[in-house]
Amino acid sequence: MKKILLTGYMGSGKTTIGKELAIRLNWPYVDLDALIEETLEMSIPTIFETKGEIFFRKQEHVLLKNCLTENNSAVISLGGGTPCYANNHVFFENKEVESIYLKASIETLVERIKKSGTERPLLKDMEDMPAFIGQHLFERSYYYNHARYRVTVDHKDIQQVVNEILDMLSLA
Repeated sequence: MKKILLTGYMGSGKTTIGKELAIRLNWPYVDLDALIEETLEMSIPTIFETKGEIFFRKQEHVLLKNCLTENNSAVISLGGGTPCYANNHVFFENKEVESIYLKASIETLVERIKKSGTERPLLKDMEDMPAFIGQHLFERSYYYNHARYRVTVDHKDIQQVVNEILDMLSLA
């Protein structure tokens, strides 16, 4: 069964786009970060603080692998770092996976992250957010670019991005 994996940096719209895409396709939606929190019964910041990032990344890998082996179609939003660890980017090459990199500019990401007000472990006590995000994007771009498709999300609303994905995958 087909899986659509949405990847990209935090604030790129993976959760928002993923939910809407799943509604339009009438497929189940999985937010990998939410699944981790539900499974471990802890928030991601708490997991990072109490168990550490290595523990988190191992759980993330196992749960992603489980999602990909389930016998149903699904839209899955990955965490921003998911493809960068445990060779998770290799899952993008699976013939049953349509992987999409939601690409956003540094300006868009900074604006969205600040607006969301959500606690993000990597941005806690951040002084120069644009420089940090720029460096992170540079480091992660190798992994994000393993996705089969790229969709630029800057200056587009949810419906525009979802329509572009559906057209790209010939699912409209």
